[in-house]
Amino acid sequence: MTGRSLMKMVTIAAAGILIATPAGVAAADIEGPDVASWQHPGGGGINWFGVRAAGYQFAMLKATEGLNYVNPFFVQDSLSMRMAGVARGTYHFARPNESPELQGAFYSALVLGQNGLLDLPPVLDIEDSGGLPPDALIDWTHRYLNTVQAMTGRRPIIYTYPRFWQTAMADTDQFTSYPLWIADYRGNDQPEVPGGWPAWTFWQTTSSGAIPGIGGSVDLNVYSGAQGDFAGYANMPFSGSASGSGRGSS
Repeated sequence: MTGRSLMKMVTIAAAGILIATPAGVAAADIEGPDVASWQHPGGGGINWFGVRAAGYQFAMLKATEGLNYVNPFFVQDSLSMRMAGVARGTYHFARPNESPELQGAFYSALVLGQNGLLDLPPVLDIEDSGGLPPDALIDWTHRYLNTVQAMTGRRPIIYTYPRFWQTAMADTDQFTSYPLWIADYRGNDQPEVPGGWPAWTFWQTTSSGAIPGIGGSVDLNVYSGAQGDFAGYANMPFSGSASGSGRGSS
């Protein structure tokens, strides 16, 4: 066997190891934080150029909550993320004791479609039942997601954590066509996936991460590859792959 052939086999084997990792996660993971007003202590800004320089390719940004809360740093962060080349996901913190259609419209109007350059699909953060029983909460969630998809033109992502979904949502499998962003901080090789989802798309691995450019601790997330090429999923202007949070009222 020639040295060139051996090198080719090693390269192919290494690629196979990357492909075989759980849910398509490669060794060079595509990672990013999620942020809200908590990451602006004293009203200070986030250095998004520093975040991108540290290798983080996306961030999830809180936009709205219920019917009357807008993250006061939403516009500032949205513009700075785009300038720095950080793909933007945005999320709405659900308050199911209020209208799902009105909340969906409120969020969608603020994020302006969520389908431009460097935009990930919209996210529903559901971790509060609002006192609704499972059947009513499942119906609420369908109605919210339908509203947002109609207004943004993109299929939303669902953020939740295993225990909430298994109890408040009765571990329903009615939402498996939506991408899953799951919060699981237990340090396992894979997160626990409830509700019959065949795969997770984003995994929130910790709430105590540290990133250059962001003050204080921050949630960290990884992309699995379940939705295919990240650059395409995040509407990046080029092809190919880019080299239980307690977040209420924050």
